[in-house]
Parts: sequence; C-alpha cells; structure tokens
Amino acid sequence: MAKQHSQKFVKLVNEARSRVQECTVQDVKARLDAGEEFGLIDVREESEFARGRIPGAVHLGKGVIERDIEAAFPDPSTPLVLYCGGGYRSALAADALTRMGYTNVISMDGGWRAWNDEGFPTEAPT
Repeated sequence: MAKQHSQKFVKLVNEARSRVQECTVQDVKARLDAGEEFGLIDVREESEFARGRIPGAVHLGKGVIERDIEAAFPDPSTPLVLYCGGGYRSALAADALTRMGYTNVISMDGGWRAWNDEGFPTEAPT
C-alpha cells in the first residue's frame, strides 16, 4: 500500500514536477539495456538503499544530494536519472539540481516500487 502524502507535500512535488523532466521505469530500463551512459542516482534513505537498488545506481540521499553532487558528478551537463521510492523525492531532488545548474536531470516516475512491479533486475549493495 502506498503511503498517503499530505496535501502540502503533494502540492510541493507537483510544483517541482512542472519544472523537471520525468521518464518511466521502462525508459530507464531501455537506456540501461542499450548501454547508454548516465548517472543513475538513488535518492532514497540509506536504510532503503541498504535493502536493494537498481543495478549500477549510486546513493546520494535526498538529504545530502545538493551538498555532494558536485563531487560525484562535477560536470553539470552529465545525464542524470534520479529515483526514489515512488517518484516524489526524486522530483524534488531533480528540481534542486536543476536550480544548481545541472542541465540534464530526469526524475524516474514511479521509482523503486514501479521498477519492482515490472520485475526489473535489482541488486543488494556491495
């Protein structure tokens, strides 16, 4: 069962979504299958990341992504796809990165839940 979010939070997310590009889990899977190079960033909490991730994802939690993004991805034109549990936190993080000057940031709508619902591959952190 999906978490019920407060109206103010949903409003904030919808405002962010109006400013950021989004894609589907199928889009991300196709890009990975094609061998396309891009930064795949898991913005969930560390405890969520510890339970599993999309293969190849790096963890930069929503609480620290603005602080740590430049060290992890110094080129602001690097293609980045962000995901979270359902697409809310990744939209907020994508909006923040865009405001920081990152020009190729996408939020994966549906997030980890949609990825798993499709039966796409996952891995445990190393």
